[in-house]
Amino acid sequence: MAADGDERMRIIDAACRCLMARDGAAVSVTDILAEAGLSTRAFYRHFESKDSLLLALFRRDSDRLIEELEGTVAAATSPEDALRRFVHGTLLLTAQTRLRQRVTIIMSEQAQRARGFFAERARFHARQEAAIAQILRQGHQDGTFPWAQPEADARSIRAALNQAFDDQMSGSATVTADGAATRIIDFVFRALGAASADPVGSPAAD
Repeated sequence: MAADGDERMRIIDAACRCLMARDGAAVSVTDILAEAGLSTRAFYRHFESKDSLLLALFRRDSDRLIEELEGTVAAATSPEDALRRFVHGTLLLTAQTRLRQRVTIIMSEQAQRARGFFAERARFHARQEAAIAQILRQGHQDGTFPWAQPEADARSIRAALNQAFDDQMSGSATVTADGAATRIIDFVFRALGAASADPVGSPAAD
């Protein structure tokens, strides 16, 4: 079983390398298997199609992102600190060249054409919302975020965060990733009734 797991991971890693080498442009199963040094039979032991491989790559990398953010949040000293860490940690990925390239690959046109992609993306969004909602629940319970409605507000924060993320990735953003994170935090803290919220915002972050 361990050998099967290693073989599957070799194929996923090979797909990632092929896509990175071509900046997300289309690659064939033949290309991927040549990179992995494995046979067609090995491929079909683990994946029904190239689409299922692309979805596995998306899931692996998106799960790693959430787990990394959850680890960062776990070290927070307060709900405010936790939310700052989550928002900044997400947006600052766009400022790191290699991670930005990985995001470009798993969100490429080729990946989005894969059958099941949008369901997989919805699963990722649900994990984001669950992590944010947990922070908001803690903040509501201890009075940090007295106006919080955790589940509903988590959806709104996730939507704003993902829009800012997309703006950074597309190059349409008018502020840096750090500035965008600060704007979101300032707005959210005011909306949640946080005592530390700056009623006039933080123009220095622009």
